[in-house]
Order: sequence, then structure tokens, then C-alpha cells
Amino acid sequence: MKKNISVLIGGKSVEHDVSIITGLQIVENLDKDKYNIFVIYIDKDGEWYFSDKLKDLTTYKDWEKNKKKCKRIFPNLNKKDKSNILNKTDCAIIAMHGNYGEDGKIQGMLDIMEIPYSSSGVLGSSTAMDKIVMKKIFSGMGLPVLPYIWFNRDDWAKDQKELINKIHYTLDYPIFIKPANLGSSIGISMAKNEEELIKGIEIANKYDKRILIEKGVENSVEVNCSVIKIDNEIKTSALEEPVKWEKFLSFEDKYLRSNGKIKSGLENMSRIIPARISDEIKTQIEEYSKKVYRAIDCKGVVRIDYILNSERDKVYINEINTIPGSFSFYLWEPLGISFSKLLDIIIEESIKDFEDRKNNIYKFDSALMEKIKRFSGAKGTKF
Repeated sequence: MKKNISVLIGGKSVEHDVSIITGLQIVENLDKDKYNIFVIYIDKDGEWYFSDKLKDLTTYKDWEKNKKKCKRIFPNLNKKDKSNILNKTDCAIIAMHGNYGEDGKIQGMLDIMEIPYSSSGVLGSSTAMDKIVMKKIFSGMGLPVLPYIWFNRDDWAKDQKELINKIHYTLDYPIFIKPANLGSSIGISMAKNEEELIKGIEIANKYDKRILIEKGVENSVEVNCSVIKIDNEIKTSALEEPVKWEKFLSFEDKYLRSNGKIKSGLENMSRIIPARISDEIKTQIEEYSKKVYRAIDCKGVVRIDYILNSERDKVYINEINTIPGSFSFYLWEPLGISFSKLLDIIIEESIKDFEDRKNNIYKFDSALMEKIKRFSGAKGTKF
């Protein structure tokens, strides 16, 4: 019997459009012989919609007009109500990047609704989403991180001069300024002097109340590693050198063909696979990646990003993406795992994890209610 798979896309996030692309790539690559595939779209106002038309990219180009052709739905905790597509879902694939999709919020909702889902759970999603929290976890695990400081938007408004002095005392240029809770390079700036630093902080302030300031590495090299669990064994992908963030292509160049269709494999993205690194550094990255995946209880496919110095002999762990763009399928293809097979693995592991959590005890019959009944009416009774 075919499984019902609901692909959740969109959301109230600045990464909304990237989510649509990832979601429709997933729809294209899910095995139609194995699954009934549904698309659930959460628009920029947070309203939920369902329709087969949501499988067509053109539906989103004039959303205000086309949403009238789609059915508006609402999450429903009543599992007996099978009129709601979510309640007929065997597994939800979350293709929502950034806030309200990658930060544990929708994961918690699906936990309450008792629906298996593809991504890391609330703990892994929320900790990985916050770059500051994740830095502290990396450091606590003894993993190498670049020097950094952080502060709140209110701190900046209160005393800019003091913070600038602290940054100058702690870090050398170049430095990166990052909102704590965003991805896809949105809101990130590089500064080589104080003027660029102030401008970068003002930009980051618009996206998050928590700001990370991180030491940059001259002529650095970025290396990415994807991780997944297969049959209780944590496995790492091929390693890549992606395009430098300063040279990111436009949204259209990255994700769309000239005919408006979604690119298969992000053909024009500049990436080198495998990464040009020594076996020693490769082993280090693979070991670090497995440790992090296990430490924050990840699930599904994640991508962990690293920074290397110009000599490529020192590695720093940078951040973890629990719902990477395109599910990083291109890092698994060199290992003989197609996008379609990767999705099969994700679905199987999601359902397996869901069934395993049923072994947890969630009900406990205590004597507390009986005590309350026995002593009801006694003033000041302590239990």
C-alpha cells in the first residue's frame, strides 16, 4: 500500500522562496509508485493551503490570484477527522528553511499531532538554528570554533561605542556579522573596517535581536559535509567546496532554468566534489560531523559547514543546517545514493524514529489526585 507523504513548504521566513524550490524538488524526486504525494503550502502570512496546483511552480508567481484555487486548511489535533489531509499523513517531509520551519516550532506541532516527520526534533532543530547556542555547544564538545562574541539588539542601541571597542579588543579584521537565526547568507556581512562593521550590524539587527560577530579567516576555504542515519548507523556524505558566499548567484540563477522550471541538481552552482583536502582533514570533518549529529539528536539529512585556513591544514566547525537546501542530495549522489533513494531513507528513518518514541512512557498514575480528594477543604494542606 502506498504511503501518504505530505511535503510542507513555504512558511513565515525570509527563506520562504528557497523552501518552495526545495519542496518542489522533493515532489519531483519522490517515487510515485511508492507514495501518494501531497503539498501543503504555508504562505508568508502563515495561512495553510492544500491543492495539487501547489505542485506547479507557476502557482506561486501570482499567489494572491492563485490561492483562490487552493483549499485553505487548518492543523487539527482531532486525529479522527480524516477530512484534514494532515490526519491522513503517514510521514511529513518538512522542506521549510529558517524561522518557523527549521527552528523546532513546526516539529513540536507535529509531535503533538503524532505525525512522523523528516527533520531533527525540537531539541536538535532549535539548538542548531541559533548560531550562538550552537557555538557554545561546539565549544563544550571540545570542537574547534573561530573566536566570536555576541550581543543583543538592545545592547547595540544602548552603547554602540562600548560594543565596537569590545569587538576591536577581541577580534581582528576581517570579521563576519551574522543574525543568530538565519541561513542562506541572508543578513550576513563581512567587515574589513569599522565603517563596514557598523553597517553590517545595522543590517543584521533587522533580521534578529541576537547578533554574532565572528573572526574571519583570510583566504579561507569552506567545506560542507552532509550526515544521515541509516539503519542506526550515522553516515557522512562526500565533501564539497561550495561557491564562496560573496559570489552567490541570484535566486533565479541558482534555482530556475531559462524556461522557469526547477533545475535538477542546481546545475550551474559552482562546487567542487570531492573537496580538495588531505585525508587527515577529511577524517577530522567526518568524525566531528558524526559527533555533532549524535550529540544534539539529529534526524533526517543535515549539512554541517566547516571553515579551513588557506593552507587547508586547520579546520573550524562553523554551523549546522538541519534542513539544508535541496536536502544536499548532490553530496550523496557520488556515493551511489540518488535523490529518490535519499528520500526513501529519510521517510523510513522518520517512521522508525516515530515508532521508537512510542516506547517512552507518557502516562503515569500517581496518588496525587487521591490525596487532593482526601484533603479537599483542608486549608493550607501541603502535598
